[in-house]
Amino acid sequence: MSGWWTRLEERTRQEVDASVLDDRRMAAVKAVREALRPLGLGLREAEQVVHARYEALGDRVRRRPPDPLDVPSLTARAAALPGRVAAVEALWDGDTVHDWFVVLVAVLDDPAGEGHLATVHHRPGAPPPGTAAAEAGRALADSLGVPFHFASPDVPDDRAPRWRTA
Repeated sequence: MSGWWTRLEERTRQEVDASVLDDRRMAAVKAVREALRPLGLGLREAEQVVHARYEALGDRVRRRPPDPLDVPSLTARAAALPGRVAAVEALWDGDTVHDWFVVLVAVLDDPAGEGHLATVHHRPGAPPPGTAAAEAGRALADSLGVPFHFASPDVPDDRAPRWRTA
């Protein structure tokens, strides 16, 4: 952590640890970054501080289960979104802690936009995230009668063309 943790005020440390214990990584990263940005801390360093807190707190972290990838669960999530599903899309994303992962989204019409359906991380003993996301996304799209789009299922590429622009 290069001493960044010790530079945080006690109140911020408590806030970060509470977020980590609730497995709210992004909230923890945001708190660290906002508190230490004036001292030159960047996003990567903030992620590393939070990762170190996850390691320090270990088994006390109430880890969220992986997002379900079965068609009934994904259909329920899609039905809860505020628009009509026009397509299902898989997108690569990544960070310094999780490496590459895939996000499944519903592309919406009326109103236009998109809604998060699931995030697929690498899991030991499971298919790679691209494969798992492609299978789940294709099954959901077939079930909903809409197109499925995954521009780069085999190679992580967070700049691959999106469904609306392809």
